Amino acid sequence: MSSNANTKKTEFKKSMVVLNSMVIRNIKNQYRRSVLGVVWTVLNPLLNMLVMAFVFSNIFNRGNILMDYPVYILTGNIVFSLMRMSTTNSLTSIVNNYDLLNKTKIPQIIFPLSNNFSAVVNFGFSLIALLIVMLVRIPKGVRFHATMPMIIFPWLPSILLFCIGLSLILCTIYVRFRDIKHIYSVVLTLWMYMTPILYAANFLGNDVLTVIKFNPMYHYLTYFRNVVALGVVPSLMDHLICYGFGICFFLIGYVVFNSKRKTFILYI
Repeated sequence: MSSNANTKKTEFKKSMVVLNSMVIRNIKNQYRRSVLGVVWTVLNPLLNMLVMAFVFSNIFNRGNILMDYPVYILTGNIVFSLMRMSTTNSLTSIVNNYDLLNKTKIPQIIFPLSNNFSAVVNFGFSLIALLIVMLVRIPKGVRFHATMPMIIFPWLPSILLFCIGLSLILCTIYVRFRDIKHIYSVVLTLWMYMTPILYAANFLGNDVLTVIKFNPMYHYLTYFRNVVALGVVPSLMDHLICYGFGICFFLIGYVVFNSKRKTFILYI
């Protein structure tokens, strides 16, 4: 019994080493041959925020937005980008690592996990962009709040569970149905517009708001904005909703992935 436990412990440690190496590899590959390299993780959200703030500031009714509009846009962008990067990169992770699957005994789940943790690293750099914008916008009334550390815990684990679960579902489907990559790209576009990144949630009216509340990203984004920009501590219900979505998607994703993982090699 003790020997079996030690073997599992050793295998777990090896898996963690591999996971760490793959996360580092993913980050390096993302910015390989780029002059600015990882600096783009800070520049990208800043530049996107400037473009969107310039284009949309006079289109939507900003009277319903209770925070500085550039901060509002940037928070929306970096939260949605975390989910988008986690899932799109994970979608092809099993197929893209076919050689490693054949030559090593690495647990297959390591591949989508590494893409999710790489997205978290990029998210961390994006927070630097958010801090810069908040500092610049202090004269406009932006304030730093004591609730901000709540994005590390309990917010980040909840959205990470959601992203991992969705990633496991997508990469499992992709092994046999490659068209899902193109379908998911369209779904992401619709999903982005159904998430209040640029507009206040109540801008579209009560009927549409009722539908939007079934969108997990609405709740993750609202939580994030509350603790970062408004200094509001989310309610118990907010926590239950975020972790409810996260745990449900993770469990479904794990069951789907685990039930099909032995057949991956047959279809790649």
